[in-house]
Parts: sequence; C-alpha cells; structure tokens
Amino acid sequence: MKWDDIQSLVPAAGNAVDFELCLEAFPLLREAANTPQSPLWHAEGDVWTHTKMVVQALLDSGEYAALNRRDQEIVFLAALLHDIAKASTTAINEATGQIGHPGHSKKGAVDARIALWDAGAPFDAREAVCRLIGAHQTPFHAFETSRRGKTPEFIVRELSWRVDLRLLALLAEADMRGRIYADQQKVLDSIELFRILAAEDGCYGRPRAFADAHTAVSYFRGANVHPDYALHQEHGSRVIVMSGLPASGKNRWVEKNHPDLPVVSFDDAREELGLRHGKNEGAVAHHAVDLAKELLRARKPFVWNATNISEMLRQKSVDLCFAYHAEVEIVYLEAPRAELLRRNAARDTSLSNKGLLGMLHRWEIPLPTEAHRVQYGQ
Repeated sequence: MKWDDIQSLVPAAGNAVDFELCLEAFPLLREAANTPQSPLWHAEGDVWTHTKMVVQALLDSGEYAALNRRDQEIVFLAALLHDIAKASTTAINEATGQIGHPGHSKKGAVDARIALWDAGAPFDAREAVCRLIGAHQTPFHAFETSRRGKTPEFIVRELSWRVDLRLLALLAEADMRGRIYADQQKVLDSIELFRILAAEDGCYGRPRAFADAHTAVSYFRGANVHPDYALHQEHGSRVIVMSGLPASGKNRWVEKNHPDLPVVSFDDAREELGLRHGKNEGAVAHHAVDLAKELLRARKPFVWNATNISEMLRQKSVDLCFAYHAEVEIVYLEAPRAELLRRNAARDTSLSNKGLLGMLHRWEIPLPTEAHRVQYGQ
C-alpha cells in the first residue's frame, strides 16, 4: 500500500478499524497472532490480540478525538505498529519458560521505518511514528531507577526533543489499557505522573527550552548544566557529519554546499589504501580518524562524509569531535528505495545492491539531541 492508502486506514474518533486491511498494509503484523507473550504482563494472550486491544483503547480515548488529523494518523500508526518486532525478537527461557522480547521497541522503529519508507510516507510523519514506537515503554518506567542513571527530569526533557510527549503518553496509556495485567493501575498512575512532570517542566507538547544549542547538546551528552543557563562554548572546529545510506546523495550535497571544505571520507580512505568495500574496515577507519584528528587539532572546519546510519556509528565520530570542542552539525539525506538502488548500481563501487539493502536493519535516523544541529534533507 502507498501512503494515501495507509492514511485511509486511520479512523476518525467513533469509527471502526478495518484490521484485515491493516494486515494487508503491514504484512509483518501477520506474525503477531502466532507470537506468545509473558502471561504476567499480557494475560490477554498473543501479540495481535494485544495490538487490537491497544488500538481500540486509543480510539476510545477522548484525547484521540481531540487531536488534529495529522496527530491522529501518527499515534494510530504507532499503536498499530508498536509491537511489530515482537515476533522477530521473541526469546523463551528454556529453563523457566519465561517469554521476553528484548529490543523490540528499537527494532520495531526500524521495521516501521522500512515499511513506511516503501509506502512513500512523508519524512516528518514517518519519523514521528517511528520515534514513538522506539520510546513507547518509557513512560511506564520513567520514575524507576534508570538503566542509564538518568533522572525523570532528564528523561522527559530528552524525549521532548524527540517526540510529542502528549502523543507518547497517549500511546503508553493505550498500551497499558489494551492488556490484562494485575498491576495495570500502578502503571497508569506512573504515566499520569509522567504527564504532570512534563507539563511542570514546560515540555508537554513541545521541546524543552534551552539557553542555546550548545547548552542543550552538552546537557543531553551528560554535562551537569541547567537548561536555562548558557554553558560556555570553547573554540573548536565546525564539523559537518554526513549521515545516510550509500547512494543517498551525500557526495553531491557536499560538493554543492561546501566545495571548499576538507573532507574526511571512508570511501576516500579505501581508495587511498586500495581496499574494496568491507575489506579491512579497521584500517580504513584508522586512516580516516587520523585525518579528522589532524583537522580537529588545527581547529579547521571540515566535512566528515560517511554513512553513519546507526546511532552507535555516529556516536563514535561525534564523540571524537566533541573531545576537541567542535561544533557539530549532522546532515542526514535519503532517497526512495528504487532511486537508491538505481544510483548505487550506476556507481563505481564494490557495494552491491544486496549489500546496501542488508544495511537497512541498522537504519537509525539521527535524533535532534545528537548534535548542535541536525538537518534533514532528501
């Protein structure tokens, strides 16, 4: 299905859902009916039973009825797809029989991204859905001890830069109401406290305000600063970190927008070392990083041109830049699947189209909290 067809699946408040059409639109959901869940958290049964209950709980909400059409589409699709990756992440402990789905939120965001990309969904709407899926469990646990050692205040502030917390809280509430769970009310109370904290901090429905971009990114990276007071920014390089699948147009963008800047490129490093794509990537990375360090020490502006399609890969580059007090802008580019494959097939590259498509399972779009600025283009 294309985006227009998917939009038509989203019912107005008071209307019924055509779940069979939803399964046609998103074939991965068909596995949900055969996917078991922990009876502790989900006494209602399989994932598809739970998903339908969540969607119905969302539609029954007065808050859903009050949303504009765009927000209804975003939160409905997030509810429909929030557990899309449970089938592929199911783990059953052989000794205890305990059922879990580790990493299903993160993988679900990627699975939904690929499906909506192929459907031609607008970038902003697609990413709003995917970010909600990636964070859909966070309001359940925001007031528990964070695995990252973060306070509830930090959690709501960071999330407010990534998602609309109104929609996230609404999704979390529907997720909890759409199940049979003994401690349901306790979790619903936690979601309400999440709403209250976000509202008191001025970020319920909008990003938390910060004194400036450097204060914001420093805070999100763990600096002990208050959002309302500007943190001194030391002088360093201005670095543009490119991000995007191969053949998404990164080289063209650099040539058009910054033809005079030095470029650190893994592709250039491979060429200089005489290596094919995927061969001795450690030597390629070492070569590129050495050049980046030289430019950072000299405080010169440059472009770091690499795929950087996962948060982990980007973090390595960005961490190095911040270690030298650089000001970092991430520029993300993409193209439709057919155009991407056409470009890649026409390039002089050792990366096959099959190899390119194999990278999609790591496809994580840069978040606004990752750098001083993040620019999204096509």
